[in-house]
This record gives sequence, structure tokens and C-alpha cells, in this order.
Amino acid sequence: MTRLSNLFLSAILFASLSACEIQDAAIEAPPSALFAQAWNSGIDPDEPAFQVQEIDANTFALRQSLRTSFEAPFLYLLLGEDKALLIDTGAEGADPRAEVDRVLAASGHAGLALVVMHTHGHGDHVGGDAGFADRPDTIVVGHTAEDVAELFGIDRWPDDIGTLDLGGRKVDILPTPGHHASHVMVYDAVTRSMFSGDAIYPGRLYFVCDKAGEYAASLDRVAGFAETHPIDWLLGGHVEMKAAAGQSFGQQDKSRRGEHVLELPGSALGDVTAAFAGIGDYPRVTPFPDFMLLPHPANPAGMSPPDWCKPA
Repeated sequence: MTRLSNLFLSAILFASLSACEIQDAAIEAPPSALFAQAWNSGIDPDEPAFQVQEIDANTFALRQSLRTSFEAPFLYLLLGEDKALLIDTGAEGADPRAEVDRVLAASGHAGLALVVMHTHGHGDHVGGDAGFADRPDTIVVGHTAEDVAELFGIDRWPDDIGTLDLGGRKVDILPTPGHHASHVMVYDAVTRSMFSGDAIYPGRLYFVCDKAGEYAASLDRVAGFAETHPIDWLLGGHVEMKAAAGQSFGQQDKSRRGEHVLELPGSALGDVTAAFAGIGDYPRVTPFPDFMLLPHPANPAGMSPPDWCKPA
């Protein structure tokens, strides 16, 4: 998720959204359709730095604890015959390399070659990169659109689609700028999952006011891709929404009750696309049942949501 550079202005933003961030959630999330356990949510002071759950025997989701970062980002590890792919490295404050190597060893793939990539270059998605710098047989992809395009063979950014062959398992890399210039989604045909980063997730979909068109164009390209590639699940970078429809947690909450489930059905792509299509003359801060559109000025000084993108 994007972070406004000035913490004071960020505080103004989230104070102004307090109506959407009621702190006492009475509604508990239904059981996950994809994961066996509820995700750790900072309530247990002794919870581990990462919680790992299987999507299948060769696909893992890792959640960084709220106790280490209020971002509580999700990382994804996909195993092939020749190499593994790690999508995002989380926020500073934890050691994803140790956890990734532990998962690889436990699954019988100790020392497997690794590609470390990112859905985008924000700090809560690249914070653990340094730990992989000296890992043998490891490539850490850079954080710019140019870096991503070069590694995955994307000739025309953002219109072309890149690929990565893990050995018996290929993934598609879809450029999706809007939230961030280097944002991508990763499609895995094996699990029929789209790893959607901060472009689609049960949370606040941040974008600068004048990037709404770019964001919408990215979603349209993904919708076109979905016409020929079945998507059962959208798996994003965070959970920020409550189980109660349209309500979100405060940005820096260190523990939560009543979280929305992580996975969104593939149909949510249409919901988010429709939300962007309905923006009108200018984007406004708008809650929806499973996410919130959160446009913001590049410099919000002296302005306040929800209509702070309105042309002067």
C-alpha cells in the first residue's frame, strides 16, 4: 500500500476517515474457503514473526505478524521443479529468508534456486530484500518497472505479459501500474490464483488522484486476461477490511478482531473494475463491501477527504 510521505498529513487522512474505521467489530469473518486456519492478527503477544499456510503442497502464503509491522503484509512462495518464486519480502522488522528456507526444507526442497520478486516497490513489500542478497542461487528483482520488464521479458510496458518458468510450472507477470509505477500481478494456472498485490485486496486501494485512469486501464487489461485464464482467487498483499461490510481497521492497529478473509473470489475483479468505471468526474474516497477506493492528492496539504481530488 502507498504511504503518504508526510506522517502528519497521513494522520489527517486517517482521522478524516474515522467514520469508516469503527473500532469495535461485532461481526466475525466466515471460515476461509482456502486456508485451514484463521490468520494471526496480533492478539497473541507470542505469535511468530510469520504464519505460514498451504494453498497446495507447492504453494504457500506467509503473513508477517502485526506485532512486527502494522502493515502485516502477505508473501507468497511458489515451488517448481527447478526453482521457487517468492512474491514480496514484507516490511522491515522480520527475517523472511529464514522462514522461506525453513519452508523449502520442510517441503523437501532445501537449497532450491530462488527468484525474489515484488508486486511493487513500496517499502512494506521490499523490506526483507537484504536478507536474500547473499543467498546462493538467488535472483532479487529490482524495484522499477524497467527492472521488472527486463527480468521477465516484457517488451512493451504495460501492454505485454511476461513469464517465468519454474520448471513444470509457468507463471504470468501482468504489469498493472496505478497504485505504483512498477506494480504487477502474478497469475498461477496451477492454483488458478492471481496474486494481486495492492491493486486488489480486502483493504484501501490507494492511488494518486491523477492515476485513476492508469489504474482503471490496468484492471481492464487484467479483465481481458481473465477471459481466457480462469481465476478462482485474488490473493492480495494485506487485509485491512473488517468482516462487517464496508468497514476498515485503523491504519496502525496492532491487533484486530473480526478481519475480512484474505482471499477474494475471481469475481471481485469485476467489482473493482466497476468501481473505477463509476468514478465520474473525479475520484472520491468511497467504501465498498470488500474494499475501499482511496484516491489522494500527491500533496494533501490543506486538503481533506473524501472529495480532495475535486478539480479546483
